Amino acid sequence: MLIRIVRMTFAPEHIERFRSVFNTHWQTIAGFKGCTHLELFQDQKDSQVFFTYSHWNTEQDLENYRQSEFFRGVWSHTKTYFSAPPQAWSVKKMVGMPHKPIA
Repeated sequence: MLIRIVRMTFAPEHIERFRSVFNTHWQTIAGFKGCTHLELFQDQKDSQVFFTYSHWNTEQDLENYRQSEFFRGVWSHTKTYFSAPPQAWSVKKMVGMPHKPIA
């Protein structure tokens, strides 16, 4: 499993529009082949900063999503709302609850 975390910073005047776009499309993203989990977070101290947190079965599933017509369309629209470049990380879980030793 691959976990993808994307940090996005939006111009204040575009925050509500982004939330609307996300609410419109989250089910399509979550239903994309290989996506098993999707969440959206907003920073508690900086309301302009949001994070998506998603789980993918494989790196190829994530790449297929990123190369899809759907992603290209939504992302090209969403990035016009940014006030800073997005950052993204692909990570693997090392420790979780209940705690299990790192393999």
